[in-house]
Amino acid sequence: MLKKIFLVAFIFNTILNAQHKDSYSIKNGIDQSGVLPTHHFGIFSSRIHQNFKTTSLKKAKLSVAYTSGNTFHPFVEAYLPKSPELRKKLSQTLWNLRKFDFIDQETTPATYMNIVVDAVIKEFRFRVDIPLNKKNELNMSLRSHLITKGNYPLSFFSSDETIEWFHSHIAGGEDPYGRRYYGLNRVNFKYTDRNGRVMKLYNNAFFISGIEFSHHYYPSFLFNTTHNIHLNLGSHLGLNTSTFNASIDLGVSVNGVKKIKFKNKNEFHVGVGLNILRKNILNFKDVMDLGNNRILGNVVGNIEFTKYTKTKSYHAFGLDYQLQTRYNKQEEASYYKLLGKWNEVNAGWHHGVSTLYKSLSTWTFIYTYGRPSYKFSLFFMQDLSVNNAPDFQTGIKLTLPI
Repeated sequence: MLKKIFLVAFIFNTILNAQHKDSYSIKNGIDQSGVLPTHHFGIFSSRIHQNFKTTSLKKAKLSVAYTSGNTFHPFVEAYLPKSPELRKKLSQTLWNLRKFDFIDQETTPATYMNIVVDAVIKEFRFRVDIPLNKKNELNMSLRSHLITKGNYPLSFFSSDETIEWFHSHIAGGEDPYGRRYYGLNRVNFKYTDRNGRVMKLYNNAFFISGIEFSHHYYPSFLFNTTHNIHLNLGSHLGLNTSTFNASIDLGVSVNGVKKIKFKNKNEFHVGVGLNILRKNILNFKDVMDLGNNRILGNVVGNIEFTKYTKTKSYHAFGLDYQLQTRYNKQEEASYYKLLGKWNEVNAGWHHGVSTLYKSLSTWTFIYTYGRPSYKFSLFFMQDLSVNNAPDFQTGIKLTLPI
């Protein structure tokens, strides 16, 4: 299905390009491929794509992106005692040595939740960028997700087999996080939130998770020309459409790009961006608790080297770093009690809950081949903090002028 979409879009674009060869700018700032982690909470909410373009587009464009990320969290339970005295007592003990014997809500009142996530999550995103004038543009995107086992060959790099082969033969050791213990290539996705609501997803579950709208403004400053530094400001609105989180999110972003030109006409870009998102500013019904930290912030840094060719094309090599704030409020980590199979799993048995109280970070390598008629990007994302945000993610993106 995806190959057919790419083929039709490519043929359609070729026809258009034959009539408008000079209407599409071949390079505009950094070629961000719109990379966001397929986090098992994040896919249900809007998240902000950092914009490292230097000017508003001259021509509208269409982007089609496909990503695949492997997430694995063994089953873990969490108890959050409600007694202030007990919370204080537990906070004085290392989290893995805390003793809390839950009897019932009257004797030992506590908030309870559990989670298990074992799946390869795939995202399909369609995006349209529309220039309004020389300083303003509008972006609209539709995101959808598919829950899979991650079998070969469609999930070659992000499959359980590939990741565990890497652990066994290159780094990490034999089954360091319990994938083999629980079984490879399976879907086990169930979450019970602190309010008792349950979310369960099965293999091949497909859903449209949201529609996002963004507006970017490109102000003019003297340093745009004197120092090749460019800024843009963004405002963002997200409409989440899944049954688990029917809601609206609002956010803002600011981005800066520094361009360095070499004598051979090649380029080097440095981009830094910040964004803040207010999740669930409006809920349409009772929604899952996908993190009680309603404000999500991101810091993004990107460097990119661009090599131009004699055939009016280019090769761009980029490295992107993203740091996102935690999903749950940090103070709860000082007194929670976690239960899981810590004897059977070598490490990470607690990650399903504990990582919700930690900042998430990812490193992404991005390659882009660009021509006046299209741009094609590949990326590989790694979670070096082992937060499974996700563990490993790959993707492709095709961009065409309209």
